[in-house]
Amino acid sequence: MEILLLVARERGIHVEGIAENLQCNFKTISEHVRRLALAGLIEKKYQGNAVTHTLSPYGKKFIAFINLFSYS
Repeated sequence: MEILLLVARERGIHVEGIAENLQCNFKTISEHVRRLALAGLIEKKYQGNAVTHTLSPYGKKFIAFINLFSYS
């Protein structure tokens, strides 16, 4: 959940940035991001050697749904 919220705030973030922000191991974050991409919540965009991550349309709807409960 924290990864999705971070990707929602920081558009076009790299796995390294996610790991640094959440103070977690790079390999752990990489695996979670991979699973979120497989679930269709995150999109990967390849730019040369770099890969950036953004929310998919489904991921945006999911975050909007979660935010309904966060601010009630």
